[in-house]
Amino acid sequence: MTDLSDQPLDLNNPRDRKQARRDLVWGDHGFLRTRFPNRHDLGGGMCRENQPSPERIALLAEEGIKTILNLRGPSPKGFYWLEKEACEKHGIALINFRVYSRDVHTVEKIRDARDLFEKIEYPAMMHCKSGADRTGFMGVLYRHFHMGDTIAQAVDSELTLKKLHVKQGKTGMLDFFFNDYLKYAEDHDITFMDWVETIYDPADVKARFMDHWTGNPISELLRRE
Repeated sequence: MTDLSDQPLDLNNPRDRKQARRDLVWGDHGFLRTRFPNRHDLGGGMCRENQPSPERIALLAEEGIKTILNLRGPSPKGFYWLEKEACEKHGIALINFRVYSRDVHTVEKIRDARDLFEKIEYPAMMHCKSGADRTGFMGVLYRHFHMGDTIAQAVDSELTLKKLHVKQGKTGMLDFFFNDYLKYAEDHDITFMDWVETIYDPADVKARFMDHWTGNPISELLRRE
């Protein structure tokens, strides 16, 4: 397991800075995001995008963004340290809140997401790698908890092909999770959070999804998230 307590790259060292840029542009496919941030506004001062470059963060700062939620979590790779440096330079709070595109989430993680949306300073931006799946999952939670949308409304808005989410891959586990609640709620008068805290079983949801999932090699090969 990588120890991230110390920065693995010294960005004051020209060689390490070049390595960090290579990590961002080539290793993390940043060249595909140069002119396409996959930007979508959710309302209430929140937007979602793909992994930002330092140049993109500078533009976000000019726009007035106060908080960036990094849904990928910390990383030893250069793209993370360039993001951290740029946020510090421009006075943006960087919050690491790791979620997953191909797995279920704990009750605690969903509860923490709800609380996080009430604590951060807005305007804010949240991102994963491609701004497709993890931002889609968190976009649903944001719209429901912070904006008051129903889960059905939020899913229809955020987990869509228009925003690059592909439900035919293992990323369809996100859709399956929310749909499991919606099916249960058809016959029970229960809120989403009450369902999460009293009915939801992450291991069961994952097992049932994998039982019916037939696989999508193209989606898994692309690994866009």
